[in-house]
Amino acid sequence: MNIIHIFQLQLRCDCMLGMIVACDRNGAIGRNGKLPWKQSTDLKHFKNITLNSNIIMGRKTWESLPGKLPKRRHFVLSRNNVENVETISFDDALKLEGWIIGGGEIYKLFLPHVKTLHRTIIDTRITGADTFFPDITGMGFELIEQKQISAGENDQFDMIFQQWER
Repeated sequence: MNIIHIFQLQLRCDCMLGMIVACDRNGAIGRNGKLPWKQSTDLKHFKNITLNSNIIMGRKTWESLPGKLPKRRHFVLSRNNVENVETISFDDALKLEGWIIGGGEIYKLFLPHVKTLHRTIIDTRITGADTFFPDITGMGFELIEQKQISAGENDQFDMIFQQWER
């Protein structure tokens, strides 16, 4: 078995998980444990994509949520038990179907193992950001769809919805 065959086999095994993220023009996804913007349209987009599926996140992302999101099964990647949510190991998470929803370290960990990436680019540059989404350049992703969205009544900024595949 050559290296190309092993790589293709690895991609085939890992394509059950997707990833969804919103970041600013510099890749910022958080500041002080919170989203650094108010984007109702993006939250609706997130809900539409993740509804009726598993969502996998790190402990800090779990703690930033207002509680369990309806009609989704929540998993937190942690070596320790976390109250009110199922914890899961990295290896067990790779066997699931669902969506990786953050944070920064979790995105880095799972990025080589996802086939689909939904990325919203919030049309701003946040000052004081402390958490970032990794650069996907050279990782084999191809932009499949892109849609410019003007800021709605409950949005701070315009945004771009992107879908990437590999």
